[in-house]
Amino acid sequence: MRGLQGKAAIVTGGGSGIGRAICQRMGEEGCKVGVFDINKAGAEETAGLITAVGGTAEAFEADISDLGAVQSAVASFESALGPTDILINNAGWDKIVPFLQTDPELWKKVIDINLYGPIHMHFAVLPGMVERKAGCVVNISSDAGRVGSSGEAVYSAAKGGIVAFGKTLSRELTRAGIRINTVCPGPTDTPLFAQVAEGDAGQKIVDGLQRAIPMRRLGQPDDYPGIIAFLASDDAAYITGQTISVSGGLTMHG
Repeated sequence: MRGLQGKAAIVTGGGSGIGRAICQRMGEEGCKVGVFDINKAGAEETAGLITAVGGTAEAFEADISDLGAVQSAVASFESALGPTDILINNAGWDKIVPFLQTDPELWKKVIDINLYGPIHMHFAVLPGMVERKAGCVVNISSDAGRVGSSGEAVYSAAKGGIVAFGKTLSRELTRAGIRINTVCPGPTDTPLFAQVAEGDAGQKIVDGLQRAIPMRRLGQPDDYPGIIAFLASDDAAYITGQTISVSGGLTMHG
């Protein structure tokens, strides 16, 4: 992709799953990658995979639900690797439970991670981008935020909020040289998904999803970094405020 070589890129949730695949692709494209994760060991492992093949990466422990922790991690990243050129908000968490069986404690955790987390990251990174009149953000939402998902009501609300938030900031900041786009993965074979797909009931969920997806399989972490790298690159210089589903055809938007 054009324009990624030497850029400083933060990827949240980079310690495993889709985040790790994104970090590795950005490293391959020549970015200096900041691997942000609440799991420092996972972040360090991802950074090690990048540096082992000649890339540049450092791990940063960051609880994105805590604005102070985010600001501290961003400051450490920029001190080590330079001003942030690219922000990829990938970190997320959920627990699949019918809404009426949930409680405010679960709602708060889901919203703190999936909605406040990306908002905190924007708040910490965007002022510098605006000052420099350049920058790119790619938010990883979910098709749950576009069409809903049974057992994920609050998660869907948070992810839908990120879609709307990104569109609004695109309108506010395009003239400041900032592009913001959103990628919505469909069901994906990740460690988080594995937690809810255990046992016979979980296998029924997997089987049902595979039948519903036209490509007849769950997404894999490597299915997403290509579109994300494209949106972060100069090849997408005329694209902002867009929401793109990557779901094997499960959701199709005109």
